[in-house]
Amino acid sequence: MNQDQKELLRRMFAAAIGAVDPLKIVPHHLPPAPKGRTVVVGAGKAAAAMAKAVEEHWTGALEGLVITRYGHGLPT
Repeated sequence: MNQDQKELLRRMFAAAIGAVDPLKIVPHHLPPAPKGRTVVVGAGKAAAAMAKAVEEHWTGALEGLVITRYGHGLPT
């Protein structure tokens, strides 16, 4: 494999990872904040990243619980 092929594979991998980044994807799918309380519940390896995306882009009050695997947690 030559250097150009390796670079192409690196760029393709970076594009694939960027395409599934919750901080980029989740905000576009959030509904308007409803009246009353909003509770976020999640579980799984990507749950912390998705919860962080919701927290950073939500306009109303927010509470909840997210459980994730060791090593996948994020401060929220």
